[in-house]
Amino acid sequence: MPLRSLVRILPRLAAPVLVSLLALPLGPGGAWAQASHGIAMQGEPKLGSGFDHFPYANPDAPKGGRMVYGVFGDFDNLNPVSVRGALTTARGIFADSEFGNLVFEPLMQRSADEPFTFYGLIAKTVETDPDRTFVEFQLDPSARFSDGRPIRPEDVLATVDLLRTQGSVRPQYSNWLSKVASVEKRGEHGVRFTFNEKADRELPLLLAGLPVLPEGEFDAKTIADTTLKPLVGSGPYLIDRVEPGQRITYRRNPNYWAKDLPTKRGMDNYDEITVEYYRDHNAQFEAFKKGLSYLYIYQQPNPRHWLTAYDFPAAKDGRIVKEVFKTGRPANLNAFFFNTRRAPFEDAKVREALALLFDFEWVNENLFYGSYTRLSSFFDNSDLSSVGRPADETERRLLAPYLADVTPGALEGTEKPPVSDGSGSDRALMRKAIDLLQADGYRIEDGRMVGPNGRPLRFEILVQYSDQQKIALAYARTLARVGIQADVRQVDDAQYQKRKQSFDYDIIVSAFSGTLSPGAEQVNRWGSAARDRPGSFNYAGVANPAVDAMIRAMVTAHSREDFVSAVRAYDRLLISGHYVVPLYYIGDQWLARWRFIQHPSVTPLTGFYLPSFWRDPKSE
Repeated sequence: MPLRSLVRILPRLAAPVLVSLLALPLGPGGAWAQASHGIAMQGEPKLGSGFDHFPYANPDAPKGGRMVYGVFGDFDNLNPVSVRGALTTARGIFADSEFGNLVFEPLMQRSADEPFTFYGLIAKTVETDPDRTFVEFQLDPSARFSDGRPIRPEDVLATVDLLRTQGSVRPQYSNWLSKVASVEKRGEHGVRFTFNEKADRELPLLLAGLPVLPEGEFDAKTIADTTLKPLVGSGPYLIDRVEPGQRITYRRNPNYWAKDLPTKRGMDNYDEITVEYYRDHNAQFEAFKKGLSYLYIYQQPNPRHWLTAYDFPAAKDGRIVKEVFKTGRPANLNAFFFNTRRAPFEDAKVREALALLFDFEWVNENLFYGSYTRLSSFFDNSDLSSVGRPADETERRLLAPYLADVTPGALEGTEKPPVSDGSGSDRALMRKAIDLLQADGYRIEDGRMVGPNGRPLRFEILVQYSDQQKIALAYARTLARVGIQADVRQVDDAQYQKRKQSFDYDIIVSAFSGTLSPGAEQVNRWGSAARDRPGSFNYAGVANPAVDAMIRAMVTAHSREDFVSAVRAYDRLLISGHYVVPLYYIGDQWLARWRFIQHPSVTPLTGFYLPSFWRDPKSE
């Protein structure tokens, strides 16, 4: 309640009520604030302050045994915030969307059963005002690093100072902290962030997701360095063995401070976790088939495997279980990304024409047994998608200054990728693409598409593994039929990561995870500020004031209704820009596991949650 409103009613309040109100802290905006066990982006947290455990965790899950995960790629770093390595940080260290935070932890734990809500972890409570002009975290006095040191406000302050560093530190952290005017210690266990004019309503939640590094573990010179030295964190596991590029093994910290917190009860159930790295998906699947000595779960990336590859003894006799999980999360964006920093992809008409020439129907039928659905939105499979929905009044108001950037079809919700005849050479679509290019100054000479500058239209598609290569080769064959030469180049993980981080490609095949609460992270994917920032996820090189304005509308929305309208308006702009050739998705999640790996009966909103799984010795 604003102070001026409260003053008017003070004389009418009973003395005990008045005393209680005056005991509450006052936010910088002149509104009363109160500490809470959790914080949601809109509305209130789903779980009350006395909750015992997350509904998607089994508090009675047995502890013990070993888990082996498999991933594709390579690693050369244990630093949770550095992007300087030629490869990438080892999986599970921090901010791992699949395996959880094994070594480093954030201030608060995000719920997998709500769009965007955090509950207590290192920070026991969170406090902000109605206008979200500040956020204050009170740290749990029992919080400890793995070497036994207490986690203090000084550790948070030191972490903030280091993450403000520009350069080879993950750019989202410096971006978040650029919206903070000051950080100060409050009392024995508190840390308060006071915001500047650049802040938005999402910032308190983003800061709840900050890692906490022990003071003195890094300094200004080493914070961006890669390292293979095991580090001190506060998470449930310790780094045990490191074999760069091959595997990393974590062992349970027997003195883990948070094991009985509501946000951790029923989680982190293995004594040991090994993450095995593979250079080839076939090798990964073969390891999964061997089970006991190799790999225990397989997250199915390919319908062909799901439908045809489980004819070996362990799958036939029930030792391996195939499961389908429902999820309320939007589909992942899987796409060819045009690098608009380079010619000819800065031209939207060229991008639109090239997008017409990907024959999804042929690819789906011939490579994937017809199992996929074509992506048509950046938020498919959710109510955040604009496709099939005309823009509402709020969207039209938001888009009014930027109507030149929105196609009529996107505004009405009717714009979708084309449907081909499935031949790989649909003449109608090829004719339409040629017409678009010719209207833009291109022409066909000696069977080659030539641009206004007289040069052939030729580019490279960069891929990381064989399944991407197959899709890209199918695309290249259709492009060749209209005189466009696309060279498909598959590189190893080190080259792929280096070229991706430095935007050294024409077209790249990549993906973004779907989210029910898109917000500030979208700046790093599509915002102007990330266009030329090495290591950002703005693969397409988008720098559009209209896109920036919609991201601001999303992160400043007070109600869920206004938020959904802002996301749909944002979706319409991205669709209109033809920044990608959208590929496909499967609405469900497919997971195969050895029978001795069990999971809770409740699946959270965002799909299966691996940190809540456990190993059952009775099923081995």
